[in-house]
Amino acid sequence: MSKKYTITTPIYYVNSVPHIGTALTTLAADVTARYQKMCGNEVFFLTGTDENGTKVKEAAEKAGKDPHAFVDEIAAAFREIWPGMGIEFDDFIRTTEPRHRIAVQEFFRILQEKGHIYRGSYEGWYDVSSETFYKEADLVNGLSPDGNEVRWVKEDNYFFRMSEFGELLLAHIESNPGFIIPETRKNEVVSFIKQGLRDVCISRANPGWGIPVPGDDSQVVYVWFDALINYVAAAGWPAAGWEDRWPASVQWMGKDILTRFHATLWPAMLLGAGLPLPEALVGHAWLLMGDGKISKSKGNVVAPLDLANSLSERSGCSHDVAVDAVRYYMAALMPIDNDATFTYEEFDRLYNTHLANDLGNALNRSLAMSQKFAESIVPGGEVESEAALAIDAAKAAFEKAMAGFRVDHAAEAALSVVRFLNKYIDTRSPWALAKTQDPALPAVLRSMLLCLRTAEGLIRPIMPKTADAVCAQLGVAPLTDWQAIGSEASLPAGTKLQAPQPIFPRLEIAKQEQPKKMEQPKPQPAPAPVKPAEVPTEISIDDFVKVKLKVGRVLEAEPVEGSDKLMKLQVVIGEEKRQIVAGIRKNYSAEDLIGRQVIVCVNLKPVKLRGVESNGMLLAATDADGGAILLQPDREAPEGTGVK
Repeated sequence: MSKKYTITTPIYYVNSVPHIGTALTTLAADVTARYQKMCGNEVFFLTGTDENGTKVKEAAEKAGKDPHAFVDEIAAAFREIWPGMGIEFDDFIRTTEPRHRIAVQEFFRILQEKGHIYRGSYEGWYDVSSETFYKEADLVNGLSPDGNEVRWVKEDNYFFRMSEFGELLLAHIESNPGFIIPETRKNEVVSFIKQGLRDVCISRANPGWGIPVPGDDSQVVYVWFDALINYVAAAGWPAAGWEDRWPASVQWMGKDILTRFHATLWPAMLLGAGLPLPEALVGHAWLLMGDGKISKSKGNVVAPLDLANSLSERSGCSHDVAVDAVRYYMAALMPIDNDATFTYEEFDRLYNTHLANDLGNALNRSLAMSQKFAESIVPGGEVESEAALAIDAAKAAFEKAMAGFRVDHAAEAALSVVRFLNKYIDTRSPWALAKTQDPALPAVLRSMLLCLRTAEGLIRPIMPKTADAVCAQLGVAPLTDWQAIGSEASLPAGTKLQAPQPIFPRLEIAKQEQPKKMEQPKPQPAPAPVKPAEVPTEISIDDFVKVKLKVGRVLEAEPVEGSDKLMKLQVVIGEEKRQIVAGIRKNYSAEDLIGRQVIVCVNLKPVKLRGVESNGMLLAATDADGGAILLQPDREAPEGTGVK
């Protein structure tokens, strides 16, 4: 049997049900698994629950429940929520299962036989919430580094000689640059190891809950030592055949459990037992809410399925599409180096701009024009080179992103072909080609449709149900072979297209109406005398060069709430992205603006319009009705190019 591509998440504590912060890690693992399956790899995707901790027993007692019944209930909630989020795991391990208990006790015995475990006395601080031992110097104002209460513990326990593995771990990290991702986390781990690893207490006095130390029922195995072994237990170790699923290709986790546990204790345990180390450990940053980490104890939990249900009710999209929108939001926001902040406003904005405006608009426009100009049949002919290059670039960018486990970059790559398509439609203007009966029309329509087919394949690991909806409207089977993405064979000429059906109805964010005041009629002023036309004040070239004009491109556009004139734009100008508010809503919709090049005055002082900050001004002419006619280069120019 060939080695599987093994992906793991941490096993989650069963003291509460999953929230969007927990789901972040599992979503990243699921996207990785779906992508690897499309690439033709046989995948083993593992998740599960950690049920042996002291705080789990205490949570059960607080709830007035038997610990076994309590963990059964919470574990069932995890198993229900993950499929509801479109998570397709291959195995779900619980640390109360016999297979895990067998593996933990055998692992302990092997390390003990090799001289890596000894009996000693522990005296120090213990954080029950994170199940972590701390030195006095680690505490911050009498609390653990995570801000949790600590207890003074004095016990006779078993210890793992982790101090012996520091040099081996540093050598492995040095010779395997992709072992710890991202680089910032790797640097933290290296610094932590170089400070000197100390032996770790790996047992506690038996409270009647947990896995007994082999040969000593008075002690149970420390929960972190116990929990980490789940990865090889699920692979089948110590029974024969475990090598088919271990070592893991990638282990996903939050940054808080990387340095002390997955990047030091876990590999040291494996080295001590003579087992291979995982190929990659990815410790992503946190998803915050307000000024803190999302957690039940802080009362700021966002349940992912509740978020999806709310979106479906407010926008009118299907439940499956709403779940995909939550998946897309988490993927696009996936914090790797730095923490990100969840806000309901940002969630709604991404839904409207990225999904309704970009993807939904591209699908509806392409199918509607194919219906009008090609009788809803995929035309023959070659795809235009500009479209072919954009397709290849988007696919390559997605592959590069996933090779580095950058799910956020993959989401951007998937949408890049959609943004190209909206701009391509504006540039090639199929309606104009149809009017002049230009022979290029079939190739343009085919290029548009192949961009959609490509987008369907690229979004599939992130938004599987949305991808199904797109391919259904294209009249083709789901694109599940990665190699076929972008090929002309993936969308045969003559395929019957379906009528466009909006997938992402635009979310109308409620506006608060201001009460109108009754006003008394005012006397009409006498007509002002007609003034002669003013001669424009002359300026010198020195005055003119003070105005800095540059070429920009509109990445996102949306109406300013409460205004019928203003649009809020995100404009890229070279390496910089600016927010600009422009009074152009009368003449331009968001769909008209996305992807368009514009001329921007970049050295105006920032101003606020309707409470929204604007950092620049677009150049426009004025039509007969006083509306705006945006100025733009007559051919493509690099963003950031100066205008003279």
